[in-house]
Amino acid sequence: MSFKEPHELHKRRFGRNLGVALVLVSFIFIVFGLTYVKVTRGDYEPANTSVER
Repeated sequence: MSFKEPHELHKRRFGRNLGVALVLVSFIFIVFGLTYVKVTRGDYEPANTSVER
């Protein structure tokens, strides 16, 4: 039993999918890194819990 060689279209599609995956992973790391730095530095304002009546 022999396997057929992948078509040229599949090779191009794999390259494109790999590029999209790398962009998504880098975006996730950027968002995670910014969130981590913001939380550890304490640059957030607590919510106002006092209710005026």
